[in-house]
Amino acid sequence: MQPNPPSFGLDDFSLDDRMRLFSYVTADNRTAYLWVLRSLDAARSSYHVVLHTSEVAAAMAGLAATYPDCPDPAGLELPRLLDALVDWGVLDRGQDGARAATLAEYRNRHSVYQFTEAGYRAHRAVESVLAAGVGDSALSRLVFADLLADLKALAAANADGDAEEVYRKLSRLDRALADIAERAARFYHMLGDLSRTPDVRPEAFLAHKDALLTHLRDFHDELQRYTPRLREAVLEVEASGLDRMVEAAAEADERLFATPAERLDDWRRRWAGLRSWLAPPGDGVLSEADRLAGATMAAIGDVLALLRRVTEARRGGVSRESQLRHLAAWFTRVGSVDVAHALFDVVFGLGAPRHVGVAYADPELIPTRVSWWEAPPVELSRTLVQFGRAPGQGNGRPARLDRSHGQRDRLRERQLAEERRSVTAAARLVEQHAGGDLAADVPPLDEPQTAVLRRLLDVALAARVGGRADTPLAAAAYGVRLTLTPAPGRFTTVVTTTGRLHLDGYALSVSPAEHTVAKRAEPAAELASVS
Repeated sequence: MQPNPPSFGLDDFSLDDRMRLFSYVTADNRTAYLWVLRSLDAARSSYHVVLHTSEVAAAMAGLAATYPDCPDPAGLELPRLLDALVDWGVLDRGQDGARAATLAEYRNRHSVYQFTEAGYRAHRAVESVLAAGVGDSALSRLVFADLLADLKALAAANADGDAEEVYRKLSRLDRALADIAERAARFYHMLGDLSRTPDVRPEAFLAHKDALLTHLRDFHDELQRYTPRLREAVLEVEASGLDRMVEAAAEADERLFATPAERLDDWRRRWAGLRSWLAPPGDGVLSEADRLAGATMAAIGDVLALLRRVTEARRGGVSRESQLRHLAAWFTRVGSVDVAHALFDVVFGLGAPRHVGVAYADPELIPTRVSWWEAPPVELSRTLVQFGRAPGQGNGRPARLDRSHGQRDRLRERQLAEERRSVTAAARLVEQHAGGDLAADVPPLDEPQTAVLRRLLDVALAARVGGRADTPLAAAAYGVRLTLTPAPGRFTTVVTTTGRLHLDGYALSVSPAEHTVAKRAEPAAELASVS
């Protein structure tokens, strides 16, 4: 068994020590700990690394003058807070006798504090979480041009044997791809949270939907435009000498505590990850860029589905979950328990049993001064006690149900009229576009035809499968079949009376679909069957 190599600094922190760095986040006085560390961080940014307790208090007072949330250092026990941070490993405490002005101060050991390297990293991690917001979730479409330029410069530097330039370009490519992956993960996670939110505020979503869709479309266009060019650039880099490039990057690497073999393995692994992002090893293997494009198209569909859900909620009222949330808010805002009970009785109608409130037939026969224990009992009906129904109510028969036949008939007639209107519009759509191409130069679609087209587009696009961008999509209803054929790099424009409908990457065609229309029997056949 070989002895472990000596370690120091960050390597000397065990797993438990690293976890204890975040103990101040869950402490009772966590806000005070946070502002103490912020005062040390502010002094560190001014190249003042080692601070005495009085200097920490002065830095904290400066923050309190700027930020109202910062507590007054005069009301805190700064020495106790600093010592606790030292115990958790966030700060390091030292003795500086040169700062002592008197013999008593020298004997009392003049303590000074500074961040440990691990403690500073833990503090920055906490600050990044506290400062995170939805504005940080954005895709970067401008980075693809920089990736292409860096790959071409990397191939040239590798061919010229410039090891330092190879190291710089390869490091920059590694950081850029890591940033793309991190941004994409945050952005699509934000979209997932947005789509899973049961009570989306329509005003907030509708105010940003256009910017969100434009952002996704622009990113997808740039990704589709640069993906083949980036793949060719990766192959050019490998053609200039893959082993030589990895050896040059490892030679120029300035990490002190890594052996040459470790640096070689690390840079070979980084290049393999970069290649999997931009140029897959085979034709049937998808690259991470292709998966990112598929995720972007799926995100556009999710945003459109969420838009449909929000608009339907605005048109049809609020959901039951939203009603219960508002009711819960009412319960928390009431002034007393009695008001809460009254609100519960009004909403749910589950009050006290009816037989509890039954009075005597002649209330004057029983004096009011007699207690419940001494007064004679009230005669109750068994029907009232068991079923909550007064005697003679319905004579044992169930109550009549109000079926609202007139209202149901009106709703059914309205539904049938809308169905007939959609079928007629679909028939005219097929008749006008007999050739099948919706982008042809024909009269613009009227409002009913546009509604049918939007409905079919919604059904077809919702059936997409991730990673199958080359698969045609289809939807059929109202006697018409809509087919979406993948056409990369092509925009299909459909002219309507209310504007133009643009679809990226698909060609639209329509054809008859008689099996989707319910056929009525002919009058002659009906008469023959009757006779």
